[in-house]
Amino acid sequence: MQSPNQPAPSVDQSREDYEAHRRYCRQCALADSPCPAAKHLRRVYNNATRAARSGRSRRTTSW
Repeated sequence: MQSPNQPAPSVDQSREDYEAHRRYCRQCALADSPCPAAKHLRRVYNNATRAARSGRSRRTTSW
């Protein structure tokens, strides 16, 4: 869970973190499935994407 004082990661940054991890992690390279750290980074990316989409839709539909 993220601290309220800490800003949410950007979609681009979280995607870069995930992709960099997948490139350099030995466990991810050897296994067909991602390691727990890669799964966590993917979850962070998905949450950032979801937050960006919901924030954008709220801004366009607000009166």
